[in-house]
Amino acid sequence: MSKYVKGLLEKDLSDRLDGVDEALLVDVMGMTANQSVGLRRRLREQNISLMVVKNRLAKRATEGTPLNCAFEGAQGALAIIWGGEDFISLTKVVSELDKDAEYEHFTTRGGVMDGESLTPEKVKEISKWPNREEQLSILVGQILSPGASLLSQLNAPGGLLVSQLDKKSEGLEDSEEE
Repeated sequence: MSKYVKGLLEKDLSDRLDGVDEALLVDVMGMTANQSVGLRRRLREQNISLMVVKNRLAKRATEGTPLNCAFEGAQGALAIIWGGEDFISLTKVVSELDKDAEYEHFTTRGGVMDGESLTPEKVKEISKWPNREEQLSILVGQILSPGASLLSQLNAPGGLLVSQLDKKSEGLEDSEEE
């Protein structure tokens, strides 16, 4: 392949990855065509992009970007995966696919998060973290908890008074009936 064609491929890859700061590297070599199509369809439904790249080409295309450290020491052809709701959701999807028997040749090779290179073990650990939606629900619960406690404490004396008045009025009605 000529230098001109390599330059064009490098430019195209650089343009596609423009704005991507966090991504995962996976190995998809050895998958059949049907498995590859099924995998890409499954990822596309979740707004996740997958692109198989040559290692050396990816290193040159990502020079000066946070993604560059992901390709340090990587060998062979890899697939880069990015997108989804957030990075933690992406790691959850990739970890599920890694365990899926249908995609036996799909393996996690690492990635990059916040400019830091990730190992496959670290990717599995991150997949256990709560994603953005879960974090927001935890935060909302923590924000509303003191208010709910205060409300129940403010309502308790009034409820106690009402129940005592009800008992007293029932006692008066019973004595009048006799």
